[in-house]
Amino acid sequence: MLISSSSEFVALCREQMALLAQGLGASLSVVYLTQELVEVPASEAKLIPLVVYPETASLRPGINTLVLPKLRGNFLTATQEFPQTSGDFSYSTTQQPSQQEPQACPDRIVLPLIHEELMMGLLVTAREDRPWNEQERTEVERIAQTLSLACILDQRRAWLHSQLHQQQILQERQQDLLDNLLHQFRNPLTALRTFGKLLMKRLRPEDTNRNVATSIVRESDRLQELLQKFDEVINLGVEDLAPLTLPKEKEVFVEATVEKESKPALLLPGTGDKEVDCYVADILEPLLLSAGAIAQERDLQLIAKIPENLPPVRANPKALREVLSNIIDNALKYTPVPGKILVQAGQQKANFQGIAISDTGPGIPPQDLEHLGERYYRGVQAQTTIPGTGLGLAIAKQLIEQMQGEIEVKSPALKSSIASSDTPGTTFIVWLPEVKLGGAKLGVGSL
Repeated sequence: MLISSSSEFVALCREQMALLAQGLGASLSVVYLTQELVEVPASEAKLIPLVVYPETASLRPGINTLVLPKLRGNFLTATQEFPQTSGDFSYSTTQQPSQQEPQACPDRIVLPLIHEELMMGLLVTAREDRPWNEQERTEVERIAQTLSLACILDQRRAWLHSQLHQQQILQERQQDLLDNLLHQFRNPLTALRTFGKLLMKRLRPEDTNRNVATSIVRESDRLQELLQKFDEVINLGVEDLAPLTLPKEKEVFVEATVEKESKPALLLPGTGDKEVDCYVADILEPLLLSAGAIAQERDLQLIAKIPENLPPVRANPKALREVLSNIIDNALKYTPVPGKILVQAGQQKANFQGIAISDTGPGIPPQDLEHLGERYYRGVQAQTTIPGTGLGLAIAKQLIEQMQGEIEVKSPALKSSIASSDTPGTTFIVWLPEVKLGGAKLGVGSL
């Protein structure tokens, strides 16, 4: 890759070359940088002009690479004087050394930009009215040393900036992983706590098993408290964190490399598993058992309509179970008492089979519908006391897209047996690729 240079380094180059022109009478000066950092000695380097002074000077049209002279032995070392070239500055798109032997030219100085055996470029300066004396050459060498030091510092700045950027990407990945894990932890914890409370109601006070149910509820409450603490930690802002300081290192190595940014991988259920042929009824059965217990505790009515002999769908069972769990959980969470939730399988459209989850909740405002699936977006629900993170639908959307499916949202809810004019509700339809059985499709449902 090309060595990147900051605007501050370019400005410094211009100022140093202005000193050459104003103090030493240089008529033309050019700073070249190598395409990449080169350890010396080396056989050749590709040089690209970075700054030309005066700016009115122009290089040959369409040409941007300096023709390096043919050298005997090693290319540029810290103690080796760079040979002079004869005639006017010569430029060419070729990277092959000139086939002509270099000749001395008293009105031009060519100095390598080297720092700790690292080749970075060249400083070329010339004047037409008189040759350079030893004192003037010493001044030009000092300017070359200044540019060398500034260049290496600029590259270290770019390296540190790249490291900071990579660290920020890593932190964002870790934040996503933590958010997803905590969110997915809530649903089974809620179901576990509900089962414990129902068990306590069904057991007599003298029953020895009642202590087991009491322990389940107690530990579930403790886990929920820990979850709240996690929420407080992951929502800390920059102002809540201690300032970061860079470690003091004896040496910083600069590499002219760039890592491509990859999309953060999210640790979600079923990650890495392949899609298989599976039946919606088998996926829904354990979910409906848990949802039924939660609905009973909250005085809600859960209705399930699963036709028999539905054809299989192509899906990742673990991921699909998580998708449906998130949507059913939202229906239970946002449906007020007394309310109803309808889970109906067998919806049909071209090459897809759907599972519809409808509720009798307040519905979703139009301005929020277009943002559904965005991480952390809750819309009007953020103004309520109902707890949430805005991650459930985002996780469901990502998982279902990985299975080549889609989620369709209707609010007000589609017409169904639970709909009424007083409760607009919402319908989520999870569409999955349907597996054809002998060229025919079986099972058609309607809301």
